[in-house]
Amino acid sequence: MTTSKIPSTALSLKQFLQRQNVLGIYRKMLRTIKHVPNETDRKYLKDWAKSEFKRNQNTTDQDAIRMMITQANKHLEELQMSLALAGNNSKNL
Repeated sequence: MTTSKIPSTALSLKQFLQRQNVLGIYRKMLRTIKHVPNETDRKYLKDWAKSEFKRNQNTTDQDAIRMMITQANKHLEELQMSLALAGNNSKNL
């Protein structure tokens, strides 16, 4: 009988791709937060993002992970839109 050389903790391809997607969203979120002009708001958002991703890092339910990815993308889009609008409004003043 042969034994598998793949460790039991190895991720499936689907899990690996999902993990890469989550890490990409996290990086985009932190990069976007760097553009927030107010230092207090920037620190709050950075701490919030870190705590949310850390709180959910051990989630294994695929449906819950997909829902969280959708929510994270919406939060990212809202932040990007707010920054774009704030940039446009400051140029018009």
